[in-house]
Amino acid sequence: MSELEKAQSAYEGFLEEFESAIIGTVSDQGIPNASYAPFVMDESKNIYIYVSGLSTHTKNLSDNPHVSVMFIEDEAQTNQIFGRRRLNFDCTATLIERETENWNKIVEQFQERFGQIIEILRSLPDFRIFQLTPQSGRFVAGFGSIYNINGNNLDQLVQITGDKQ
Repeated sequence: MSELEKAQSAYEGFLEEFESAIIGTVSDQGIPNASYAPFVMDESKNIYIYVSGLSTHTKNLSDNPHVSVMFIEDEAQTNQIFGRRRLNFDCTATLIERETENWNKIVEQFQERFGQIIEILRSLPDFRIFQLTPQSGRFVAGFGSIYNINGNNLDQLVQITGDKQ
């Protein structure tokens, strides 16, 4: 099996390890904010987050739809702290309108994945669902094992070699 095939296999199962994503947002004044949110994902790799209107990242997403999403290997599971496996997506955020058919479908997915807490969140009017649509990404499978992900085919890794960034 080639290095690319090994990385492709690792990439295909990587997201199954996670229930939450690290999200990087930017305010309308350009101030960055790092946070996290539990998520569900559809077959097109759109990431859905269910977040409070009181949080900084929700305000930022409303003001600036550009968001970075990161999934990173648990420190306790890594062989080398400097080479943790990780996946980043550059995304565009879109608010899902409450009580629409799509919103209800996504809430059901959250309910299936996270249970009873969703009943409580569903009743809170400040909670919102954003769809984070990946435009591109990067998967780091370890030292020197770095792959770009093109928004046209989010399932396929493209190896980065030499000075190509």
